[in-house]
Amino acid sequence: MKYGYRSESLSIPQRLIFIPLRETVIFPHVVAPLFFQSDEALTLLGKVMSESSLIGCVGQHGPHLKNPEPKDLLPVGTVCRVLQWVKLPNRGMKVSLEGLSRVLLQNITRDPPYFRADVKEVSEHQERTALSDTLVQSIGTLFKISMAMGRPLPEEVIRAFDRIDHPGRLADLIAVSLHLGWREEQEIFTTIDPLERLKKVFEHFSREIQSFPPRPNGLVHPSKEMGRFPKDHPVRTSPRGPREIQEEDPYSAEICELRERVQTAGMPQKVEEIAYKEINRLERMNPISAEYTVSRTYLDYLITMPWNKRTVDNLDLSRARSVLDEDHYDLEKVKERILEFLAVKKLKDSMKGPILCFVGPPGVGKTSLGRSIARALERRFIRISLGGVRDEAEIRGHRRTYVGALPGRIIQEIRRAETSNPVFMLDEVDKIGQDFRGDPAAALLETLDPEQNFSFTDHYLDVPFDLSHVLFITTANTLSPIPPALLDRMEVIHLSGYTEEEKEKIAFQFLIPHQKEENGLKNHPLSFTSGAVHKIIREYTREAGVRNLEREIATVCRKVAKEVAMGDHSREIVDEAVVEELLGPRKFFREVAQERDRIGVATGLAWTENGGDIIFIEASKMKGEKGLILTGSLGEVMKESAQAALSYIRANASSLQIPENFYQEWDIHIHIPAGATPKDGPSAGIAIASAVLSLLRGKALPRDVAMTGELTLSGRVLPVGGIKDKILAARRAEVKTVILPKKNEENLEDIPDHIKREMNLILVDHIEEVIDRVLLS
Repeated sequence: MKYGYRSESLSIPQRLIFIPLRETVIFPHVVAPLFFQSDEALTLLGKVMSESSLIGCVGQHGPHLKNPEPKDLLPVGTVCRVLQWVKLPNRGMKVSLEGLSRVLLQNITRDPPYFRADVKEVSEHQERTALSDTLVQSIGTLFKISMAMGRPLPEEVIRAFDRIDHPGRLADLIAVSLHLGWREEQEIFTTIDPLERLKKVFEHFSREIQSFPPRPNGLVHPSKEMGRFPKDHPVRTSPRGPREIQEEDPYSAEICELRERVQTAGMPQKVEEIAYKEINRLERMNPISAEYTVSRTYLDYLITMPWNKRTVDNLDLSRARSVLDEDHYDLEKVKERILEFLAVKKLKDSMKGPILCFVGPPGVGKTSLGRSIARALERRFIRISLGGVRDEAEIRGHRRTYVGALPGRIIQEIRRAETSNPVFMLDEVDKIGQDFRGDPAAALLETLDPEQNFSFTDHYLDVPFDLSHVLFITTANTLSPIPPALLDRMEVIHLSGYTEEEKEKIAFQFLIPHQKEENGLKNHPLSFTSGAVHKIIREYTREAGVRNLEREIATVCRKVAKEVAMGDHSREIVDEAVVEELLGPRKFFREVAQERDRIGVATGLAWTENGGDIIFIEASKMKGEKGLILTGSLGEVMKESAQAALSYIRANASSLQIPENFYQEWDIHIHIPAGATPKDGPSAGIAIASAVLSLLRGKALPRDVAMTGELTLSGRVLPVGGIKDKILAARRAEVKTVILPKKNEENLEDIPDHIKREMNLILVDHIEEVIDRVLLS
C-alpha cells in the first residue's frame, strides 16, 4: 500500500457521489485499489471524471448488506481522487484511489447503485500541547521497538514516519500498517478528534507488539544473563563457538543515558536520589507499558529543570537607568525601585528576589515594563496571564496519578527559560477565578512568599524547587479582588494615568516612531505637529493610558502608507485638519464644558479599572411617603453612602436652612448615569449630599466644580483612593475646581506642579465647608 500526500489545495464539491464499501476502510493520504465487476463502473467513472475527478467512499454498518439504504452508511467518509483505472480480462475493472480527507455526510440520497450526499470537510487542525507531544513521542518509541523486534513494515511507512508529527496524520499512517480487523479500522477512522484517534492507535499498537513473537534465542537480555559482561549491554552467543559478541540494547542504552544526564544535571542531593530511584524503577518496567512513558516523561522534567543554572545580572546602575528610560517615559517610582534592587544586589549577592505588584489602569505600560526590567537586568523574561484561570492545577500542577498529568505553568515556564532566576510576570492577577477545582489565588501564596518559595513543591514534580532567585512581578488594574493574604505578600507600586502633556511626549518619543516603523514609513518624511497629537488626545481618546492613542496614530500611519503604496501624493505633515480628515468626526466631547449649572445635579469623581472618570449625580423629588429611590446600577456601599448623606441632611435640616419636615411628603430619587455601568464605593458621599441639598434649597451647583470624599453621619469627610487619576479625569473634562478630603493632602505630591497651579484644589474636613463653597446664592 502506498502513501500519497496532497501537494495542492483541492476544492471539494458541496455534493459528491459515494461508493458504499464492505469490510474496507480508505484512510486519508493512502492510495488503495478498488475492484468492480460490472459495466456500471464505466458509467460511474464517466460521471466522476466529468464532474471533478473526485469520488467519495463510505463504510457500511454491516458487511453483508447487498443493497444498503442511506441509514446503513457511516456518517464519516473519505473524499478520494481517481488516479488510474485498468480494465481486467474478466470484464472487471481495477480503480486506484487516493484518499484526500475525511468528510461528514449529510442529506444522503440513493442514486442506484451508488449514493449522493452533501459533504462537510473535517478540520484536522490540532494545537500543539504537551499531551500531543507525549503521545507522538510514545508512538515513536513503539515504532522503534517494533523495528528492533524485526516486525516487517512497508518501506513507505518507514520513509513517511520521520516526516509526520501531526497526531491525526500519524494515527492514520500507523493504523493502515497494523493487523486490525475491519471493525477496529472503522472505529479508528470514524474518530474525528486527532488526539483520541492517536490514543486508540497507541492501544492497538501496544497490544500488537506484546503479541509479537519474542526475540531469537541467540539474543540474551542482560537481566537474564549477567556473566562478566557489563550490565548495560545484552549478549549475543554465536552458534559457532563460545565466542560472545556484545550488542547494544536500545532500552539499556536509554537507561544508561538517563543515569549520565542525572549525574550532570546539578540536582540537589535529595532530588538526585529520587531520580535514581525512578530510573531503577524504570529499568524493571516493560518498555511498551503505559507506566514506562509516564515515568520516562517525569524523569525528563527532573533532568531538564534548571536546578543550578542562573544568568548573571548586569549590575551597572547607569546602564539600567538608561534602558528603563529608553523604553518608558516617567514611571519614576518603578524605575527607582529597580535601581534600589540592583544596588542592594551589588552589595549583597545572596539577596532574595522581590515580589512586586504593578497596579494601574490599562495602557500605562505595566506589562511592557516587565520586559524592560528583564532587559535592564539581562535576565530571561517569562509572562503568563492569570485572567480567567480557575484551576489550582494551573499553578501547582497535577499529581502523576492522573492521566495526562503535567506540571503547573510556573514550573513549565521556568523549564522553558532554562534558568532559575528569570523575571517572571504574572499578568492580570486581579482576574483570577475560583470554582470547584480549587482557588488559584491560594496556590500563589507559597509562590509569592520569599520566606517559603525557596522550597516550592509542584504536585507533579513532588520535589522542592528554589524560586527565591526569581524576580516576580504581578500586574492588576485594581486591588479590591485580590485576597488580603496574597496582597500582603506583594510590594504594591501604583502606576497612575498620564497627563495630556505626558501623553504628548510619549507620542513623540515612542508611539509615532514605533508606528512609522510598523507601517513601513520608517524612511518616509512623515511628521506630526504638536496640535495634531493634542487633537487626537483630546477628541479621539479618553483613557488613563496611551493604548487608544497609539491605535489612533496607527490608523493615521496606515492611511498615509496606503497613499504611498498607491503612488498618490502622500502627506508629509499631519496637522489638525489632516487628523480630522483621516480619523473622521471627533469621538469624545467635554460634558462639563457643555453642561449648565443645574439644581440637584452634582459633578462627582470616580475611580475605575480604566482610571479616573467624572460622574453626574442627579437628585429629584416627588410626592410620596418618605421613600428613597436609588438607581443607576449602584453597589451596596454606594447605596449606604446615599442613605448616610440623606440621614445627615435630615438630622441637620435646621442648620442647613431647609424645612425640618421635608421628608414627610416627598420621595427623594437619586440617579447616577450611565445606568448600565455598575458603580460602587464610598467616595461619592459628599457629591450625593450636595446634590440632595441643592434640590431641597433650590440652588444650582456649579458644573465646573467636582468633588470626591466619603461622608459620615456626623458630617466628617474621610479620605478616598485614586486621587491622582480623579484629578486628571477632572482636568480632561475641563473642570476648574476639585474638592478633596483634607486627609488626602499627602497624595497631592504625585500631582505635577503645573496642574496644581492650573486647577483650584480645595481640601475640606467637614461637609459644611463643601456646602459653603458649592451652593450658589
